[in-house]
Amino acid sequence: MATGHYARTSVEDEEVFQQKHTLCPQPLFRNRLEIRNPVRLYQGADLLKDQTFFLSQISQGALKKTIFPLAALTKDFVKKIAAEAGFYHVLKKKESMGICFIGERHFEDFILQYLEPKPGNFVSIEDGKIMGKHKGWFTFTLGQRARIGGQKDPWFVVDKDIKTGEIFVGPTTNHPALLRDTIQTDRFHWITEEPPAELIRTQMMDCHFRFLHQMPLIPCTVTLNLDGSLWITAKRPVRALTPGQFAVLYKGDECLGSGKIILLGPSEHTLQKHHLQLSRDCKTPEESPISES
Repeated sequence: MATGHYARTSVEDEEVFQQKHTLCPQPLFRNRLEIRNPVRLYQGADLLKDQTFFLSQISQGALKKTIFPLAALTKDFVKKIAAEAGFYHVLKKKESMGICFIGERHFEDFILQYLEPKPGNFVSIEDGKIMGKHKGWFTFTLGQRARIGGQKDPWFVVDKDIKTGEIFVGPTTNHPALLRDTIQTDRFHWITEEPPAELIRTQMMDCHFRFLHQMPLIPCTVTLNLDGSLWITAKRPVRALTPGQFAVLYKGDECLGSGKIILLGPSEHTLQKHHLQLSRDCKTPEESPISES
């Protein structure tokens, strides 16, 4: 299969075509000899259009039978080829960064066509004050601006409670409640089918990750758990880490694979409150003056 993704692999196209198609039953245990030279997935030449993020769950079986003709090309060069071939409609087409399968629609209105509204409150993360009403917690994502009726200043979604329907908001786009440095994934999908040797040997490894397409890669340390899940600790707090998104790991320009975020570590806001409480608890009460008899 040839795809238009901006990505590349460790094999040449000719090697893909030379493979023989064989139907064989899947054994209970994998033949380790078959994965000594796995196909690796690398970022494409055009880093601005790199799409390895979307391919991070691909299997070895699929990757071995896939070629990426745009691997060494930039988007501008592809447009030049299209122009020379007379495909001028391609050049006029606008870049799309939205949800391609729903088109240009207001996301909340689109979702509410299929899900019943579940009204709840916007609640200030700082003092618990009710700031307004919303139509459903599922129409908002962490980090987005919450347009609250009657509020002149911008507020941003920092957390959600799906049991009560409350959406917690903060008054700044980089509020400490949006900043975290630790996440846990579910069982991690390694593109090579095995964790890197460094990680197996020491249970820890330095690399980079992202959880949104095109966001800058973030230095991190990963820890391998016995169940195959990972703890990922970023070198600096990251804004709006979100359960359900995929954390995609990179080592150099190689995409190692991905895992769904299932658990978030404490936010900077929570840690600040905890440290403040500890400092209050540890203060020695002033001794009351002793009156002379």
